[in-house]
Amino acid sequence: MRLPGAGGGGSGDAGFVRADQIDLKSLDEQLERHLSRQERDAPAVVQPGSRRGGSARLGEPQPPQQQQRRRREDWEVDPAKLVIKGVIARGTFGTVHRGVYDGQDVAVKLLDWGEDGHRSEQEITALRSAFAQEVAVWHKLDHPNVTKFIGAIMGARDLNVQTEHGHLGMPSNICCVVVEYLAGGALKNFLIKNRRRKLAFKVVVQLALDLARGLSYLHSEKIVHRDVKTENMLLDKTRTVKIADFGVARVEASNPSDMTGETGTLGYMAPEVLNGHPYNRKCDVYSFGICLWEIYCCDMPYPDLSFSEVTSAVVRQNLRPEIPRCCPSALANVMKRCWDANPDKRPEMAEVVAMIEAIDTSKGGGMIPIDQSQGCFACFRQYRGP
Repeated sequence: MRLPGAGGGGSGDAGFVRADQIDLKSLDEQLERHLSRQERDAPAVVQPGSRRGGSARLGEPQPPQQQQRRRREDWEVDPAKLVIKGVIARGTFGTVHRGVYDGQDVAVKLLDWGEDGHRSEQEITALRSAFAQEVAVWHKLDHPNVTKFIGAIMGARDLNVQTEHGHLGMPSNICCVVVEYLAGGALKNFLIKNRRRKLAFKVVVQLALDLARGLSYLHSEKIVHRDVKTENMLLDKTRTVKIADFGVARVEASNPSDMTGETGTLGYMAPEVLNGHPYNRKCDVYSFGICLWEIYCCDMPYPDLSFSEVTSAVVRQNLRPEIPRCCPSALANVMKRCWDANPDKRPEMAEVVAMIEAIDTSKGGGMIPIDQSQGCFACFRQYRGP
């Protein structure tokens, strides 16, 4: 499942999307995949929200008195301090709202997993388990380039959340996630808005550095994001990039064989992930390389290819986005090293940060605006871009 963030696997944007307008179609897809895995795997899980030693079998709801005695987790917010405002996005599993928590502007996602009886207890238990795992990843993170997680509510009987129009009764199967509200929107949409005029080179480098520092921090905490793309990066009002959407993030396995399967978004996924081979944090490094190209060019990689064509060409023909001739060699080198087909040859994100910090932006070098040339790919003029 997905926590609040911009964008989702393989889905497009319908116009400009605010930072708190989540791609709930992607959320639906992730949750359905999680359900199918849960039904196939072990017959028992720890009941979400229970402490160690308190296990329950799938399909076995906890007695009301056991729910009432459940100890509050340190990431749970006080519903009395939460004011939910208007809906800004809807999906099968819930809605995303603007809100205020304890005086702070927030984005609030309410997830409803079947109070109307359309889902079995087993399915609901699996969804709540995924929710708890996701929260466990996000709530411990603290970095200026990672979207701030404020808290969550696991759901309880007779839970009311204050709204500007009174009180909203929440059934027990609703879970609530609260994160900081970022007014700048998704990085992808910022790039789309600048597709014609392009970005100054110093802006390109700063955006790339923000993203690289955030990923380097995650990797230092043994977290693999697994869905790095410009849709999942948000901008605050000062244009600082913050990583969001930890729906498929997980703690890195000590044995790469324990991390397999196609997880992420086509076009950004590393060859080893597309092949279903074991992988590690270097899959994020590959995705960063694609994002770096996208930030420089203000364009989408592989615009004329279908998902299946991209998958085949990336794996079998070593297809990568074409780097413009006007791209400074120092930046082009970072792209090529990051998206190397061999994950062992890709640099660690800490090294990527150092490489980008060393780039000289004083002489320009940005992508040439469309209306100033026939296109950067064919330009031979001395003009080096903004």
